[in-house]
Amino acid sequence: MYLSTAENRLLENEINQKNVSESPQESDKKDGDPERTDKSPKYFNGVEISQLTKSQKKKYLKCLKWEQVKKEKRAKERLKNKQKRQYAREHNIDLGPSRKKLKEAKMKVSPCKTGVVVDLSFDDLMIDKDMAKTIKQILRVYTLNRRAKAPMQLYLTSYGGRSKKEMERHHGHEHWDLNFHSEDYLDIFPKEKLVYLSSESENVLDKLEEDKVYIIGGLVDHNAHKGICHEKAVKQGITHAQLPISEYFWMKDRKVLTINQVK
Repeated sequence: MYLSTAENRLLENEINQKNVSESPQESDKKDGDPERTDKSPKYFNGVEISQLTKSQKKKYLKCLKWEQVKKEKRAKERLKNKQKRQYAREHNIDLGPSRKKLKEAKMKVSPCKTGVVVDLSFDDLMIDKDMAKTIKQILRVYTLNRRAKAPMQLYLTSYGGRSKKEMERHHGHEHWDLNFHSEDYLDIFPKEKLVYLSSESENVLDKLEEDKVYIIGGLVDHNAHKGICHEKAVKQGITHAQLPISEYFWMKDRKVLTINQVK
């Protein structure tokens, strides 16, 4: 494996001009310790750049290029958003709530007190691809809830393991207006307030009650575990119901919605 002349040049420039990451001791720096200088060693994945192997250099260069691509992409997005806002102002187009309004529209001050739980206790039943799809659907639910005039009270229960690992790929998620709980919903809410939503239930939900907490199964399984949410609700002695899908939608197959469609 050989580095091209251009790649070697890029690597040498970076060694001389840019700190890639902190040294292994940087994270242990205490208050009062002297600041690092430009002459301090530079590291990539804990290895001094000048000591990188050929394969490590390849990875290092790939990281540099990726960072540059991200910067360029962010710059293009900022310009595009600026042009979009300007066009909207000129044509009196409503682009939805501003960042300031979104920050003010917290669940705790919302007039809507109806709870929605996404039950994440099905980690072991999904392959990695479906686990990622589950989290993406939850992110869509979160976005819709944040933009609502009266956000519902949104919870993730049994949050941990693979679901937490997948969620951690989304930077800043820990600061979102979302209730994360490692506990099961039965440890958080009174049983009489819970309603598990399931297409297998014989009960049809005709309205949402503000003092109830509605549970959505956090599972993408392509019908591999048909009826599992209904069975769980029955076993736990929890009220269960299905949404009145037939009254509003025509669906050829089973009346099963994704997490974000339920929301």
